[in-house]
Amino acid sequence: MIRRHFFLIAAAAFLGLMLAGGALKLATMKPEGKGGPGGGGARAAAVSQAVVSLHPFADSIDVLGVAKGRESVTITSNTSELVTAVRFSDGQQVVRGQVLVELKAGEEDAGLIEAQARLAQAERDYDRWKSLADQGIAPKATAEQFRSALDTARAGVEAARARKLDRVIRAPFSGVVGLTDVAPGALISPGAPIVTLDDLTMVRVDFQAPDRYVPVLAEGSPIAARADAWPAEVFRGRIARLDSRIDTATRAIMARAEFPNPGRRIKPGMLMRVSIAHGARQGLAVPEAAVQFEGDQAFVFVITPRANGFSARKQAVQTGATEGGLVEITTGVRAGDRVVADGLNRIQDGQAVKVAGRPAGAPTRKAG
Repeated sequence: MIRRHFFLIAAAAFLGLMLAGGALKLATMKPEGKGGPGGGGARAAAVSQAVVSLHPFADSIDVLGVAKGRESVTITSNTSELVTAVRFSDGQQVVRGQVLVELKAGEEDAGLIEAQARLAQAERDYDRWKSLADQGIAPKATAEQFRSALDTARAGVEAARARKLDRVIRAPFSGVVGLTDVAPGALISPGAPIVTLDDLTMVRVDFQAPDRYVPVLAEGSPIAARADAWPAEVFRGRIARLDSRIDTATRAIMARAEFPNPGRRIKPGMLMRVSIAHGARQGLAVPEAAVQFEGDQAFVFVITPRANGFSARKQAVQTGATEGGLVEITTGVRAGDRVVADGLNRIQDGQAVKVAGRPAGAPTRKAG
């Protein structure tokens, strides 16, 4: 019994010594990441840096517009009739005056033949009575009556030809036709669309700009635009026309720009992001990845020297334009400041950092 109690007491003493040693170790150990001023510690976050420097920025008006062909129309018929022939293929380039669709014209053909026959008879009658009037055999008034009948017959022929032409639909200008479902045998109604026709050698882009920009808008001024389908390409054109009025509801002026369209890459209806430059300036800038946004407030992490290396200090800034992957900084930093270039979600205010390519204790040289 005594031996059993002895072992229990010894085990309890050994366990107490282990607990006391662990508590002492925890009390004397430095918390990770908080071993120095400003939150620095043995583990410094590795970061890349960017230098705040001057870059050129262009002031511009950025608006949205919709592309249209220089000339665009939807071909329709002005009469109800059956289609007898379709003289084009989908997507074909056609020229002005080219026949696109022919409609049934049996009645019109007969009417033209009848009108031509009346004209021939009126010509013979007039020639005969004019000859008699010139000889004094018939009164001149009778000859004039037959002259009027001749003019009426000629007008009848022109009317018959016009009715026949209504059965032939031609291209009003040169361009590219779209897709159609019209085929021979189809019944066309007045105003029903047959096919679209667009002149794509030049495209127009109509857009609205706030009236405060009227002083910087001028006909003939250069303009640039981008399309989502060609994000890496800038299309360059000019302002062709400005509207004569300001929209009283939107306080904006309508403008029309024209762009050359080699290869027909810009399609009518395509959304275009229009940019109109109106001045250039120099401004402090950093890469877009170096700026962190929290709501409406922007921040950068400025790399500052400390006793044993560097730390990242969170600095509120005001941003301006964004261009070419750079963000303009209007207030909050100075030229020559060095900021954390990326990975801002891993950095906290005052955290120790290790700048890539610099020894741990190397000072940061600051531009004056």
